Amino acid sequence: MLADSEPWKRLGYTAADWARLFDAIPQGRDAFIIETNGAVAGLALIRPRFLMGDYLELLAIAPAARGKGLGGTLLNYLEGLVFARAKNLFVCVSDFNQEARRFYRRHGYQKIGPIPNLLIPGSAEILMRKTMGPARGPRNA
Repeated sequence: MLADSEPWKRLGYTAADWARLFDAIPQGRDAFIIETNGAVAGLALIRPRFLMGDYLELLAIAPAARGKGLGGTLLNYLEGLVFARAKNLFVCVSDFNQEARRFYRRHGYQKIGPIPNLLIPGSAEILMRKTMGPARGPRNA
């Protein structure tokens, strides 16, 4: 599902890279799968405790399952879990991945800024955030 789809192909990820990553659930991450008709249609990895919130390290929907609302369904589920324990959820999106950037903007994520040359030369990862407010409340005088 990942090795044959964008943006992963453009970023140079191979089937061997994904096999290594998912040989066992990466330590310190929460993993989620969404299914349709008994088949995996998407997956997500969350890294808890990142910049006063959590980090959505991976959200992927199988190419054949895209456009059916599954990405939004999975993201809404993840946000419910994250925002029960933290005020912020972060994600990085490749600057060339306009579809993903629109998806996150539609779901209330705001651009924080670019991280140039993080994964491949000449491209930036755009850090985005959805927040429920500051991590700490106002100080008492």
